[in-house]
Amino acid sequence: MSSAPRVAVAGAGVFGLATALALARGGARVRLHDPGSAQANASGVAAGMLAPVSEALTDPAAAPHLDLLTAALRLWPDFAQAVGLSLHRAGAILLGDGERLSQLARAQAAFGLEPARLARVDFPDFNGGYAPELAGGLKISGDWRVDAGGLGRLSAAVSALGVEHCVAAPDRADYDLLVLATGPSRDYAGLAPELAVLSPIKGHILSYPGLVYGGPVLRGPGAYAAPSERGLLVGATMEVGQRDPAVDPVVAEHLAAQASAIFPGLATQPWIAAAGVRAATPDGLPLVGPVTAPGVILACGARRNGWLLAPLVGQMAAAYALGGDPGPWARQLDARRFNSQPPEERG
Repeated sequence: MSSAPRVAVAGAGVFGLATALALARGGARVRLHDPGSAQANASGVAAGMLAPVSEALTDPAAAPHLDLLTAALRLWPDFAQAVGLSLHRAGAILLGDGERLSQLARAQAAFGLEPARLARVDFPDFNGGYAPELAGGLKISGDWRVDAGGLGRLSAAVSALGVEHCVAAPDRADYDLLVLATGPSRDYAGLAPELAVLSPIKGHILSYPGLVYGGPVLRGPGAYAAPSERGLLVGATMEVGQRDPAVDPVVAEHLAAQASAIFPGLATQPWIAAAGVRAATPDGLPLVGPVTAPGVILACGARRNGWLLAPLVGQMAAAYALGGDPGPWARQLDARRFNSQPPEERG
């Protein structure tokens, strides 16, 4: 292989774009392959949460990985500045009744963090209003957000470095290394049996284009409300095993009803539904690094923290491709970590 390897990156979601960016900066000749536009990717159907603490407190799959998620967040200021993305640092408020808030506060204390309790009178002005049973909240100051609409700006930054975008699948004659940054696609199963551990998770999200909100993310029991360039966002479902990307009206209506139960003012507001399908591993962490087959590197399996983990995953995948040090999380994210497990132990 020459000093400037030819690298094909399959997948133009946030993992693929972050990897292509790191590879191009490292001197590789990169071609990005995706049959659709970057904006059509599942990464664009997201609220762009960069929220390690909120995720660890509300998602059991994320709780064991707070240190890794926090390390990923630390890469974001430099990454955002380099590609022209704005970081929103208003934080988040976890809303609930007294019992839920006590449980969250205990979990936060177990992480060594001091809970910051808010009374109901301290809630930010929000045109969706608040359900009477929401007694208060926990303020999470360290959680950030980036607009998922920034996927287009990230794509433009990659193009500016000379990366070519192709709709055709990679041709083996045209690359020295292949990075698979796809979702739950079966197209590359023959190249990397390690992909067999991935399962699809479909997610619906609603946008309320008539509502403008600029405060912290409001995370209630069953739905969240977040500001965005598209208006207020409400999400999100986690439909394990579903790979059809089409919007399901029944699921969307149920999400809208859940949101209205927490934020009653949303009940009369029109919304637009979108859906995307992501891939997940049994432990909730992505697969990053080389696989058994030579010349293939994985950077996939984001589950629900794709935006948060993207700079870290891109940096690691590029290090593997260019012979660098993938860093302290290499073992935890090893693409081959499930190879010795029988299927029944993979989740």
